[in-house]
Amino acid sequence: MRAKKPKKISDLGEVALIKRISRKIKDKNVLTEIGDDTAVIKIRDRYILLTTDTIVENDHFNLNWFSPLQVGKKSMESNVSDIASMGGMPKYALISLCLREDTPLEFIDGLYRGIYRVAKKYGFEIIGGNITHGSEISITVSMIGDVKKERLTLRSGAKVADLVCVTGDIGKSSAGLSLLIKKKKGYVKPHLEPKARLKESQIISRFANAMIDVSDGLASEVRHICDMSKKGAVIFKEKIPISGHTKEAGKILRKDPTDFALYGGEDFELVFTISEKNLKKLKKQFKNFSVVGKILPKSKGIHLLEKGKKLKLGSGYDHFKSNIKEYYK
Repeated sequence: MRAKKPKKISDLGEVALIKRISRKIKDKNVLTEIGDDTAVIKIRDRYILLTTDTIVENDHFNLNWFSPLQVGKKSMESNVSDIASMGGMPKYALISLCLREDTPLEFIDGLYRGIYRVAKKYGFEIIGGNITHGSEISITVSMIGDVKKERLTLRSGAKVADLVCVTGDIGKSSAGLSLLIKKKKGYVKPHLEPKARLKESQIISRFANAMIDVSDGLASEVRHICDMSKKGAVIFKEKIPISGHTKEAGKILRKDPTDFALYGGEDFELVFTISEKNLKKLKKQFKNFSVVGKILPKSKGIHLLEKGKKLKLGSGYDHFKSNIKEYYK
């Protein structure tokens, strides 16, 4: 019996959709394939970084929970995180707004206080943008940065026997969102005010082979690295760094807190792969990270290991897959 052809975006999912609409880039000065965190363009002796991201009302932020200031900050931090994941530094940003006609000016003032606060924090300029109207508020940020050739860390750089590492702790944003949705008391600040790991990325990029930020959960990010590097991986469940706040949220919501880390997202921590030799060098300069897995040959696949038992590793958050959205119900 023939499989049904996909007819809707939800039949495909985000990754397959990107592949469907992408074409091979012919310009030799473009150093990344479509699908990496940030596009990299070589212009003479410089490497320019280009990224864009959109946050949408009632999807990425809810004004019952977020202040306008927090919306502005989040819109910028997510783009800075993409630049950080390549080992680069942000330089300029353009802001495009879609606003309802009845949007209060107070919201705009607060939004831009957040936007400019992050720009000042990381030392880049807002240089333009666009404004239109619609039924829901959305903020699209396009960011330009640069990176030194020797610091560039792509998803495609992972090597067999590399260790898989992650900065800080993960799952905290997803746990906070679940608490807000369920109207439960708990620690929600990491969801409302996530922060990029720009400073840390400048150290890590000196030693790492591949890097990506945690936008859609550890499972998704490891899969992206493996797909682009044509490798496999094992993730050790017991090694995943989970904070006390996230564990408490798991108890309140009756969920395994590790699932927040694997399949949630928007932590904006960094996942990177590194050789054992360079791991020792990195530890002399930066220690706030955990080894959570290992890169394997592609033939070994991608899996989760719990107490010696091999488990299937899910796909992580997908904007168009309804079964993932069920996770928050």
